[in-house]
Amino acid sequence: MSNAIQPYNRALDGGLILKSITEPADAERIAAFNGHIFGDMVAGMTRSLIHHHPASRPEYWLFVEDEATGQVVSSLALIEWTWRYEDVTLKSGEMGIVGTLDSYRNRGLIRQQVARHHELLRRDGFDLSHIQGIPYFYRQFGYEYAMPLEAGWQIELRDLPDSTSDEPAVYQVRRATCDDVPMLMRLYDEANAALDIRTVRDEATWRYLLQHTAGTEMEAETWLLLDANQHIVGYWRVALHGFGTGLIVSETSRLRPDACETLLRWLKAAAIEREKPYIRFNLPVSNDLLRAARYRGARDAGTYTWQMHIVDAASLLRKLAPVLERRVAASPFAGLTKTLVINLYREAVELRFEGGKLSQVQGVGFREWGDINLPPLLLAPLVLGYRSREELEHMYPDVGMRGEAKFLADVLFARLDAFLFTIY
Repeated sequence: MSNAIQPYNRALDGGLILKSITEPADAERIAAFNGHIFGDMVAGMTRSLIHHHPASRPEYWLFVEDEATGQVVSSLALIEWTWRYEDVTLKSGEMGIVGTLDSYRNRGLIRQQVARHHELLRRDGFDLSHIQGIPYFYRQFGYEYAMPLEAGWQIELRDLPDSTSDEPAVYQVRRATCDDVPMLMRLYDEANAALDIRTVRDEATWRYLLQHTAGTEMEAETWLLLDANQHIVGYWRVALHGFGTGLIVSETSRLRPDACETLLRWLKAAAIEREKPYIRFNLPVSNDLLRAARYRGARDAGTYTWQMHIVDAASLLRKLAPVLERRVAASPFAGLTKTLVINLYREAVELRFEGGKLSQVQGVGFREWGDINLPPLLLAPLVLGYRSREELEHMYPDVGMRGEAKFLADVLFARLDAFLFTIY
């Protein structure tokens, strides 16, 4: 955690105070509160994030205190992520570990903390915010489902091959250590290069994952696959906690087909040893291991979704200019000169193309109509490639565009392959 502290303290109604961490005791109070609401492993995760995560900052940990008792009664964290959208780097602030004591609910405490969360997003140049969150609730704060989360591909153990002692050992396995971080970084980047939207994970984050998740909600094992010459040729991670009762594979590198077969055998043996009835693959559909499992009968039990908030629509679209220009150049609109208005009903954004280049992106206030018209929450699933223009038009009557605007919307905002591997 950064040592620079910019304390926040604001009086609320009813003798309550909205605060951020100002001293070490505050960190322990928040951790204890989160443990009371969510359990001991979330308390451990809170402590680990506050004290050890490289992106953690004291002012990003918010809580509400009852002035009369000194008790923490509600809390919310901003957890900083870095993403790549194709070749553009984006900054997203996860709204995490949100909770309120039962006796203090329905007093607007989450609303007050979300308002401060959004102030921090704007102040510190975030492009997006995301949350796992309970269904529906966060729509009132400008969040919409727009990114795959917790893939649910499952395979029964009977569908996987057994390991036999008479097979030659082509590969060996061992647990990863911090000495392996440079290789893990390379393998991770190679595996995620094909994703249109992905998480950036630097050396400090890798070290956090290997050293500081034990005993937390996000605890995981990182395993290495070695060839006959003891060279690392792949890795995978097994999450120790999560949805369902199966063994959870939460991440893998690229893997050759024979390596996938070796790993599937290892996973079956591990599931039997750990008394897990099936294996769940929390992986993108393009993943090599998941493809191998699907050929053996893995079924899709459903995927949840990250809820997304765009901090500033014009700013995000301006930042994505290189991506949008490439899409135009590769389409029949190459060399486009046009002013395109995206009308979000409460506000509009004007994109000015000149010779195929995006020369200006600006908010232009309220407009009665535009070339692309859609409710403000639906910009996130469109821009992030979670829903196509056609899907949104089919689902929502207040999504409207005509003729050439439909074609241009399809060019600018294509469906994308996105997946966010964890940073904690």
